[in-house]
Amino acid sequence: MSSGKIKPDRAANPPRGELAKSVELFLDSLSARQASEHTRRAYRGDLERFAAYMGERSWKQVDHLRIRAFLSHLYEQGLSKSSVARTLAAIRSLCRFLAREGNLDHNPAALVATPRLPKKLPRVPTIEEMNTVLDSGLQECATFPERDRLILELLYGCGLRNSELAGMKLDDVSLAEESVLARGKRAKQRRVPFGDSVRTALDGYLPLRRRRLTEVKKATSALLINRRGTPLTTRSIGRIVKRVAVAKGLPADVHPHTLRHAFGTHLLEEGADLRAIQEMLGHERLSTTQRYTQLSVKHMMQVYDDTHPRAK
Repeated sequence: MSSGKIKPDRAANPPRGELAKSVELFLDSLSARQASEHTRRAYRGDLERFAAYMGERSWKQVDHLRIRAFLSHLYEQGLSKSSVARTLAAIRSLCRFLAREGNLDHNPAALVATPRLPKKLPRVPTIEEMNTVLDSGLQECATFPERDRLILELLYGCGLRNSELAGMKLDDVSLAEESVLARGKRAKQRRVPFGDSVRTALDGYLPLRRRRLTEVKKATSALLINRRGTPLTTRSIGRIVKRVAVAKGLPADVHPHTLRHAFGTHLLEEGADLRAIQEMLGHERLSTTQRYTQLSVKHMMQVYDDTHPRAK
């Protein structure tokens, strides 16, 4: 007697069923919408795992119970709640796409509850910690100090995503307007202002960039380059930020997005309007930006506990 448990297709080369073809159509649509390579890679991994599990079943055979069984399978494989939630979000996006294209009558994933995730607020460096890092020299911990200072200043001073910084072109920087053009998610663009610290970092780096490209006889439109004259990748930027952070006494888990969080949190602490922060960060929803109110309250509670005479 069957237990009713759905078993994944364990063949080395699973057949190309209806779901697998739907996944390819969806991934092609992401490319057409100029989604980032990171986004496409994440969707591909999650959805190909889903299609392989379902095997040759058609969409008519896929309901919310089968999707829940697939999620249970992921838990059995040792995936975390956040990874399972991401996979479910990918399946929902796939179903919405198919419904828009007229290939699916309803979204079976809509009836599947998202795993409840613990609310983890990232640890954000204080204003004093950031000033200590940025106001000190980087010669002892950086192979290209002027460039690495600019990386830190742009991440913290403009709240850029790592991918936005890695993809930034020289022409995206307007010294006259004191702003940079950030190319965000789904090809959306925004202008972000910068202050004197970023301007000083640009003045220190740009002449050295020109000289280096002349020396290695290369040409590139990328703002940030390595010693060989080729554009920096997001991975390289992440390594640079971590190396400088550790050398300056910040926690080892600091990464580029930490500085973006610090940008939003510190603006809010200093009285900036939430809508303005939303625009500068490029958030589609205000609810995303409102996370920084949680971070700010957390900081205020820490200040209260550390300083108020009746809190001790």
